[in-house]
Amino acid sequence: MDARRNLRPLGRTGLLVSPVGLGCWQFSKRKNMIGRYWPLLADGNIHNIVSLALEGGINWFDTAEIYGGGESERNLSVALQSAGIEPGQVIIATKWWPLFRFASNIKNSFPERIKALAPFPVDLYQIHQPAGFSDIRSEMHAMRQLYDNQLIKSIGVSNFSAAQMEKAWKFLDSKGIPLASNQVRYNLLDRRIETDGTLETAKQLGITIIAYSPLAQGLLTGKFHDNPELLQNIGYRRYSPLFRDTQLLRSLPVIMLLKQLADKYNVTPSQISLNWLIRFNGTTVTAIPGATKEQHVTDNAGAMTFRLSDEDMSALDKVSSPFK
Repeated sequence: MDARRNLRPLGRTGLLVSPVGLGCWQFSKRKNMIGRYWPLLADGNIHNIVSLALEGGINWFDTAEIYGGGESERNLSVALQSAGIEPGQVIIATKWWPLFRFASNIKNSFPERIKALAPFPVDLYQIHQPAGFSDIRSEMHAMRQLYDNQLIKSIGVSNFSAAQMEKAWKFLDSKGIPLASNQVRYNLLDRRIETDGTLETAKQLGITIIAYSPLAQGLLTGKFHDNPELLQNIGYRRYSPLFRDTQLLRSLPVIMLLKQLADKYNVTPSQISLNWLIRFNGTTVTAIPGATKEQHVTDNAGAMTFRLSDEDMSALDKVSSPFK
């Protein structure tokens, strides 16, 4: 299956994205507290990761203002230019950070996004989380102004509940603008959006779900179950409840089935996990795994080159059902 023929709609915007994109938080160069979550990547590593993503059929990249205070955006732009990519050849998604800010800051700070990403335009601009000083309507009004002035091509949200997402959708819909997406945590070990109304509402309204942490911070690769000593060298992730002994034991049945299916399809457990994520709900869900090594992005892109059978997707659905 050619990954390049796999493009799917981003909501009802007319934009087409690969089922797997590249999350770029790790390009932050350890700038600011948020950027320190990941190890320092050399420029050459970043360029190789972006180039391999493009070669693997990935056509869109997700970053954010808060990722190193624009450092991720700048490094992404440089890497794309180094790969010979020109504006319009890929889709760029970034996010406005609302904490301790009013909606007026969306317009005021946007020139910084343009400068950081230059020469690439912002195709998808997202509210990073529902935690600003202004209400959703005010934020959507500010985003609409950018949209109407053709400064951005589409509008999205992130970490919004079903009710918050619908409120944003209603305002934009009244202006004839689609809400493109809601970026939320979603993976085989965290399926809460299936039971709290978020996924169902997105399907009803034609909103794409962008799944971040689609590999549960690497847990779904199986490597931490195979080699628990690796847990001593994973940075801030070691404080996540996912990596506690009780949770490792609880997730073991999922990992075992992923390994069995990986052998069956001659792929990796992480590719099985990603393939389930981007196929199980039709075309509603896209995934944005990150990559700190070249092999990671090759592996991620490879998840688009095959298709799990309905029977195997159902088996994964059943074994991971305790995580809904």
